[in-house]
Amino acid sequence: MLDSLKELAGYVVQPFLLAGALTALEIAAVAMVGGVLLGLALALMRLSPVAPVRWLAWSYIWFVRGTPVLLQLVFLYDALPIIGIKLDTFTTAVVGFALNEAAFSAEIIRGGILSVNRSQSIAASAFGMSPLLTLRRIILPQAMRAILPGMANNTISMIKGTSIASVIFVNELTFRAQQIVGQNFKFFTVFAAAGIIYLVMTSAIAALQAVLERRFNFELKGNPDDAARFFGFRLRTAVPALALPAPAVKPSKRGAVELDKVWLKTLTGRDGGSERSEPFVVGRRLWKSYGNREVLKGVDFTVKQGEVVVIMGPSGSGKSTLLRMVNHLESIDDGEITVEGNYIGYAKVNGALRSVGDLASARAKARIGMVFQHFNLFDHLTALENVMEAPVHVHGETREKALDTATRLLGMVGLSNHADHLPHRLSGGQQQRVGIARALAISPRLMLFDEPTSALDPELVGEVLAVLRQLADLGMTMIVVTHEIGFARDVADRVIFMDEGGIVEEGPPAAVIGNPKHERTRRFLRLVEEKTDEDVALPA
Repeated sequence: MLDSLKELAGYVVQPFLLAGALTALEIAAVAMVGGVLLGLALALMRLSPVAPVRWLAWSYIWFVRGTPVLLQLVFLYDALPIIGIKLDTFTTAVVGFALNEAAFSAEIIRGGILSVNRSQSIAASAFGMSPLLTLRRIILPQAMRAILPGMANNTISMIKGTSIASVIFVNELTFRAQQIVGQNFKFFTVFAAAGIIYLVMTSAIAALQAVLERRFNFELKGNPDDAARFFGFRLRTAVPALALPAPAVKPSKRGAVELDKVWLKTLTGRDGGSERSEPFVVGRRLWKSYGNREVLKGVDFTVKQGEVVVIMGPSGSGKSTLLRMVNHLESIDDGEITVEGNYIGYAKVNGALRSVGDLASARAKARIGMVFQHFNLFDHLTALENVMEAPVHVHGETREKALDTATRLLGMVGLSNHADHLPHRLSGGQQQRVGIARALAISPRLMLFDEPTSALDPELVGEVLAVLRQLADLGMTMIVVTHEIGFARDVADRVIFMDEGGIVEEGPPAAVIGNPKHERTRRFLRLVEEKTDEDVALPA
C-alpha cells in the first residue's frame, strides 16, 4: 500500500504530467479571457434595443450552446485549412474553447447585469454618465456578485474540458497520461495522479472564487473603506496630508443642520437675489404616450430662475414623467423643453426635434441635479463616494477637490459621521440627504426632486424637507414633485396641479392650495389632508 502511494505521488509531481497540466492551464486561461470579452459583447448585444442586433447575438448563442464542443474543435481543425486558415493545435484549441465559452459567458453576464436594479443606471444617466462609464463604474461592479459563481464554474469546466483537445492532438494533461499508460499500462495509478492534478488546479479556482466573491459582496464587508480602496478612491482617513476645511454646520436642539449658504452660492453660481423674470425652464405642447396610454397631453409650463415650483397630482397624472423630461430621462413624443434656452439631448432639424447621439454629454453640460423618490444611491459606493462619483468621472474634477466638496456637503446635511457608510447602513432619511448632497456636488443650475419624501417614514420626512427649505432660501431653481402640502404652502413660489396628463390649475400656493378653483383640485387636497391626519394619529 505504501509503495502504491509513493508511486502515485511520484506521478503527481512527474515533470511530463505537470507540463501537460501547464498546457491545460494556458489553454483555459487564454480561452476564458477571450470568451469572457466576447461574451460581454454578446451580452450587451442581447440587451440592445435594436432587434437585429439582439437576434444576431441570440443566433450565435443558440448555435454554439446546441452543438458539442468536440465537434466545434474538429470543425475548426479540419475545416479552416480548406479556406486557407492554418492554425497549430494549441491555437485551434484556444480559439475553439473561447468561441464556445463566449456563448455561455454571455448569458451569465446578461443575467448579472439584469440583476442590478434599473434605478442604478437611471441615476447614473441623470448625472451625465455615458452608457460605457455606467457599465464600468456602476453596473458591472454590482453585477459581479451574480456573475462570479457561474464564471467560476465555467472556468473549472474549461480546465477539465481541455482533455477534449486531445482529439486534435494537443499535448495536454489527459493526453500525456494516455501516452504514459500506453507504455506501462498502469491505468489506475497514472489517471489517479492526473485526477489529483486536476483537483489541485480546480481547487485553486474555487479558492480564488471565494476571495473575489467576498471582495465584490460589499454588504458583507465589515469595513466599508475596503470597497473604497478597491475602486481607487482616497478617503479622508487615507489622505492625512490633505487639509480639509471643517464644514460650517450649526446643529439645532433637534439635531438639524444649516447649510453654509455663502459657500453653496459659490458652488452653484447662484444668488438668492437674482432676477426671476427670465424663463429658465420652458415646456411647450408636451405630449408623451406609452403604447396606447397618453401620459401627457399638450402640457405647457415655465419655471423662472430662482423659482421653486411644486407639482402635485394623483398617481398617473404625468407629473413624474414631466419632471423626467426636463433632463431627457424620458423622451418627448411631441413638443419641446428648453433649459436656459438650450435643448438637452435634442437638436431641431427642419422644425422637428431629433435626439442627438451623445446624450450623456448633453446632460452633463446642463448640470441638472436630480433627487429620486427611492434614493437611487449607488449601492456599492459609500456615502462619500456617491457624492464624489459624478464630479470626478463625469466633470473631470480632481479627487482632492471632489473630496473637499463632498466632505463639506455631507457635513452640511448632518452626515459627517456617516461618510464611509454604504447606503444599506443608512436610514431612509440619511440616504435621501446623501442624494441631495450628490445632486449639489455637480454645481447644479437646476434641481429636480421626484417625490423625495414619499418613500420615507413620517418621522424622517422633516429632516429632508428642512434641507429643501434651505435650498429654496438660497435661490436655487427647483422643480419638486411632492404631496407635502405644508412644504408647498410654505416654500413654493408656484404650485402646479396635474390630472390625467394635463395641468388643471396653477398659481401661488395661497390660491391653488388655500382657495382652489377646480373641484378636482379640492377633492385631491382633501384626500391628502385626510391621509396626513391618519399618519399623524398612528400610535407610536
